[in-house]
Amino acid sequence: MQQNDEIDVVIESFSNLGYGIARVDGLVVFVEGACPEDIVKIRITRLTKSYAHAKVLKVIKPSPYRIEPFCALQKVCGACQLQFIDYNYQLELKKQIVEDAIKTIAGLDIKINDPVPSPKIREYRYKIQYPVSETKVSRRILAGYYKTGTHEIVNIKHCPIQPEICDRIIDFIRSHAFDYGIAGFNEKKHTGDLRHVVIRTSAATGKNLVVLVVNSTKMFDRLKDFAEAIYKEFKEVSGVCVNYNSKKTNVILGEKSECIVGKDFIKERIIDKTFRIGANTFFQVNPESAENIFLYVKDFIQSNFDNPVILDAYAGITAFGICVSDVCKKVVSVEENKQSCELARATLEANEIENVEIHNMDAAKFFAKEKRKFDAVILDPPRKGCTQNSLDEALRLCKGKIIYVSCNPATLARDLKYLTEKGAQVESIQPFDMFCHTYHIENVAIVDCVQNT
Repeated sequence: MQQNDEIDVVIESFSNLGYGIARVDGLVVFVEGACPEDIVKIRITRLTKSYAHAKVLKVIKPSPYRIEPFCALQKVCGACQLQFIDYNYQLELKKQIVEDAIKTIAGLDIKINDPVPSPKIREYRYKIQYPVSETKVSRRILAGYYKTGTHEIVNIKHCPIQPEICDRIIDFIRSHAFDYGIAGFNEKKHTGDLRHVVIRTSAATGKNLVVLVVNSTKMFDRLKDFAEAIYKEFKEVSGVCVNYNSKKTNVILGEKSECIVGKDFIKERIIDKTFRIGANTFFQVNPESAENIFLYVKDFIQSNFDNPVILDAYAGITAFGICVSDVCKKVVSVEENKQSCELARATLEANEIENVEIHNMDAAKFFAKEKRKFDAVILDPPRKGCTQNSLDEALRLCKGKIIYVSCNPATLARDLKYLTEKGAQVESIQPFDMFCHTYHIENVAIVDCVQNT
């Protein structure tokens, strides 16, 4: 087998990154755009001593789980890798990804529950982050997602996984940026004005917060005029903010944001609580699926503890802590982002919640100085997971259960392995489908710390 060879293969299984897996002469081949039980003609695009990558040239015999994507751009846009696979089978594959990670990385033989499906599989994504560039000759603005494995933007006019209002806002920006002298970003030359457009939409109110990420360190008049034009055009827009990011980085948002017109937040409602979400705030992109997770955690706490004291770490806007507060004696929240803490305090006031204590600091530093013991510790770290030091401190502070919420099965498995080596015991793992049509899957693991004490 050589690079660019064309070969007919049967897709035997599925990888944790959403590739079909075939074998040719004993070598594993990861096939983009393939479904288990497909028979396909592939082209080898990369070859190493231990594995190969390939793309589908032709579907010879489709898998019974292969369907027609509902988005015309699915094959070129990198956002929905699995949209050509039946949704119920997507859930089976995601469960398999979790099972494989827990077994191979954590070394645990534990039953993985069936994933809780997303309440909606279209128009479910209430946060979009479009990179922006422009064409070389006409200077026409391009905005959309990247093609898989590239930084080439697919210019998306309609995306069926996000609210329709987002399409209209993006189209206005694309059509009128030139009128205000706003240039698209050139990543190679690090020139131009508009790097990204971020839109947060409220499922509860339909209002939108638009964030223009610019290659600048300060406001300029034509940008201010453009922001005001967007706000004036759409009654659904509650505010337009500018985020300054002039660094040579792949990180989307810079550290500083400024509200130009309207409000610098939207309101979202989860369970019976109203939250404020700002430009730099972490909040789940699929609020209806997020509500299922919050309810699951709340029900677990209510069923297993009587008037507990809970630690909510990596708390963001303290969504977990606020949602469970009415079944707790006290919630102690820890979050290092200042804006998130300010929004959390505003949410507490708006919901008349008085038993949540907020600490604006790094979780590891808080752990190190904290002396209190907690009935349960909620860990909701970023995709990279927790440090070993943070896990040690969580075990030290927890006298009951750790509720570990993770969007990455691999780092979850790694951290669960460490916790079990320290004497804790994994009781259950419940997946939730937050990101339909992708290989990503959210999980809530319940870890018993009593064995460790």
